[in-house]
Amino acid sequence: MLVLGLTGGIASGKSVVAEVFQSLGAEVVSADDLAREVVRPGSPTLARIVERFGAEVLRKDGELNRPYLAEKIFSDPQTRKELDHITHPAIADLARQRFEDFARQGARIVVYDAPLLYEAGADAQVDGVVVVAVDDATQLRRLMLRDGLDPLAARARMAAQMPMVQKIARADYVIDNNGSLEATRQQVVALMARFVPGGVGDGLASPENAE
Repeated sequence: MLVLGLTGGIASGKSVVAEVFQSLGAEVVSADDLAREVVRPGSPTLARIVERFGAEVLRKDGELNRPYLAEKIFSDPQTRKELDHITHPAIADLARQRFEDFARQGARIVVYDAPLLYEAGADAQVDGVVVVAVDDATQLRRLMLRDGLDPLAARARMAAQMPMVQKIARADYVIDNNGSLEATRQQVVALMARFVPGGVGDGLASPENAE
């Protein structure tokens, strides 16, 4: 089984690319979904977050107050690092479980959609990395539109991640998402063809051997 890490900057279009991979037969594991799972009420990870940041990070129903916590970590890099130190190992463990589950089911290719793949060191868990790239102006515009942010807040969230140029430099494959949805889709189709010649039912090439 081949595991591909899928990453990029915030609002770069990773989710769209993941959907295309899935439509072509790949299994998809979302790090964002895993992040929500590891902080469910009663979980050890949530208990550690409350211990470190206080009960105010909880809503009245016991769920994590994600907007409140996001505001704290985006304004304080040290606080963000402390939160990452708590959550990233738990997410990594759960990701490994998902990969093992798919392997037992006979999956051929799994895409791990992880916005912080490099920042979390999760690139060590995958066989190759696909970076979804956009230019800064496009990223800023899409982020402001998507989340209703002003330019200052949007740039702060962009700055909280590894610069796009660094991710591209470390990538095994790059999807240019500055253009149309169809242009992006065709790039994903071409990439899948390198791993699964003739379709998912045929032989699967590794990133090292893909032509």
